[in-house]
Amino acid sequence: MKLKINLFFLSMLFFASCQSAEKSETIESKYQILADQMETSLRENLLETWYPKAIDLDSGGYFSNFTFDFQRKEDSQEKMIVTQARHLWSNSKAAIRYPYQSHYTEGAKHGFEFLRDKMWDQEKGGFYQLVNRSGQPLLDKSPHKTAYGNSFGIYALAAYFGATGDSAGLEMAVKAFQWLEEHSHDPVHKGYFQHLEQDGTPVVRPSDTPSTSELGYKDQNSSIHLLEALTELYMVWKDPVLKERLEEMLLLVRDTITNDKGSLVLFFQPDWTPVSFQDQSEAVIMEHKGLDHVSYGHDVETAYLLLESSHVLGWENDQVTLTKAKKMVDHALMYGWDNELAGFFDEGYYFLGEEKPRVIKDTKNWWAQSEGMNTLLLMAEYFPQDEWDYFGKFEKLWQYNQDYLIDHEHGDWYSGGLDKQPALKTADKGHIWKANYHQFRAMQGAVERLRGFED
Repeated sequence: MKLKINLFFLSMLFFASCQSAEKSETIESKYQILADQMETSLRENLLETWYPKAIDLDSGGYFSNFTFDFQRKEDSQEKMIVTQARHLWSNSKAAIRYPYQSHYTEGAKHGFEFLRDKMWDQEKGGFYQLVNRSGQPLLDKSPHKTAYGNSFGIYALAAYFGATGDSAGLEMAVKAFQWLEEHSHDPVHKGYFQHLEQDGTPVVRPSDTPSTSELGYKDQNSSIHLLEALTELYMVWKDPVLKERLEEMLLLVRDTITNDKGSLVLFFQPDWTPVSFQDQSEAVIMEHKGLDHVSYGHDVETAYLLLESSHVLGWENDQVTLTKAKKMVDHALMYGWDNELAGFFDEGYYFLGEEKPRVIKDTKNWWAQSEGMNTLLLMAEYFPQDEWDYFGKFEKLWQYNQDYLIDHEHGDWYSGGLDKQPALKTADKGHIWKANYHQFRAMQGAVERLRGFED
């Protein structure tokens, strides 16, 4: 009898172990399938749609404007430092990821030369914000230099050096950092002034500036991308002043720009007093919402950027930053997540007297949905058993992106989810504010995390 019972238990244990092994194999295959799907989409749908087509062999740099079916537009090809730098960054990272495709390395060198020779102000320093196709500054259209634009220049040049080892790239990145240090950095209140005259003098907001204008304000968007740029540069250049600025920006974004609710304040006076219209009428609030709203996409993106910077700085067991990052993601999921189809809504607002933010713009732009995938997987790494089910949210968001944002016919992503904005199916795929950096960075990060889940 005892023998029969032992055999029974042994058989049950064997059955359970087989089930466990089968379940583990199923989970691993799911991770592998998802990683392969995203890798294929990243390589074939995104990068191979853009390159080498976007490389301007005649005038230098990269073409900006493409139609919905990815035909190059001939009427206007202005070039902005942000877009040019993002293309340089993408080519540099693609050269590392796909070394067997030489046009990425060639494209990176091509983009670097345009930044160095055309977009950098040879007389006064700093990157011009906007130039024409051949590289002539368009000061009538864009009279100021910006910390935001220069941050992307630094970001791309550091990546270029990391990919190619070309010391000229690092030299240029350091030069741009030092120009910002001299002109844009605020030694009194910390952070960086966003708007600069052509000689680098910070713009003081004139008294007659329209109330809807951001001129003269500090802001979250330039700050989070300065954080990103300084992080990229610190990975290849361990300079003590750079480290000090990187730490400063991390603490500033985490503790001042992010509020107690877990969302970013968008604009500030130079002394970091928030710009808010919450005590005004709803009509006034909506008129000024460009300066004052909850941007769920930026909140989710910033959660990742904070943790990346903390990691690069070597802040081991940085629970303060991790707690704040989680709070930002949870806030976005609580109030800015579409529970029906998935995706992060564009804007919300905490109206006076209301405990919860109200969604005031329910469209879903492309960059927030791409960044969201990477951040959700990052949260799943840290909190695999969390009640928010970050991995499940990631799966739903990836499916949403495949159904409503990725153009499987013509390549690249629509600028907004077709469930909310079906007309975007025939909108331009490329312009000076839309390239491929958000999708590439997020999908690359997501693929690497998925591969890591198999270990």
